[in-house]
Amino acid sequence: MNISYDHYRIFYHVAKYKSFTRAAEVMYANQPNLTRAIKSLEHQLDCTLFERTNKGVRLTEDGKELYEHISAAFEHIQAGEEAVCAKRSMENGTVSIGATEIALRCCLLPILRSYHEKYPGIRIKILNVSTPQALKMTDSRLIDLAVVTTPAEVNPKLSATRLGELEEYAVSAKELDIPDEISLAELSEKPIISLGTGSATYEFYFEEFLKHGLTFSPDIEAATADQVLPLVKHGLGIGFVPKQFLEGEGGIKRITVKEDIPKREIILVKKKGLSLPLPARELINMIKNGVSG
Repeated sequence: MNISYDHYRIFYHVAKYKSFTRAAEVMYANQPNLTRAIKSLEHQLDCTLFERTNKGVRLTEDGKELYEHISAAFEHIQAGEEAVCAKRSMENGTVSIGATEIALRCCLLPILRSYHEKYPGIRIKILNVSTPQALKMTDSRLIDLAVVTTPAEVNPKLSATRLGELEEYAVSAKELDIPDEISLAELSEKPIISLGTGSATYEFYFEEFLKHGLTFSPDIEAATADQVLPLVKHGLGIGFVPKQFLEGEGGIKRITVKEDIPKREIILVKKKGLSLPLPARELINMIKNGVSG
């Protein structure tokens, strides 16, 4: 049966508002045209859909049965239209980010605050993951973007933008008998606190120690970067901590490492060739401009 979608759309609005007049106002249409469309629909379906009342119209039994199906279909169409439009709007939507703890603290937090103040209708989902996990999730399109620390094995399907350098210091509790200046060889003989295997931080220091013929074997492996400093402050060993984590902290001392340890980087990673929703694109622009500015 070849019935016009417009006829069903008119039927939906008349049934919803129980009034030809109100339906015409909502649809910005002429009431006689709506009446003709309903008569045509009734003729094609060979039934009566509406009964007139003192207050407007009401559905017949056939009309109720048809409305049950039409309303579900029409509301699905509306939901689809709204979902598509939301990708081009900053009124609502969701942006998902995979971030390491270090990248979040050292780069992302102030930008997220500005973004949330500017676009309060956008939901922000942050997944606190390691660099390898974040890259994998970005590649699999489980998240919109990732902000992580190097080293990072960025495959050809992903693009990486450098956001800035990460400056880390070796630190210990003041009461520990640790010289103010120490070599990596001497440090390797001391208790070390680090993030665990599988993290970019562990891989970085493992490679740096290996370059000098040394083994990087932490006595304590922390699950998150936030755990390292409290462990250091309680005298459990030496840890490498970003300088931003040390602001306002007492009871610790910085240790100078004799060897030159290169600085790591914070990078933004996204999937190449993927058209992201507007909320994600706007956040990426703010991250890039916020860091460069």
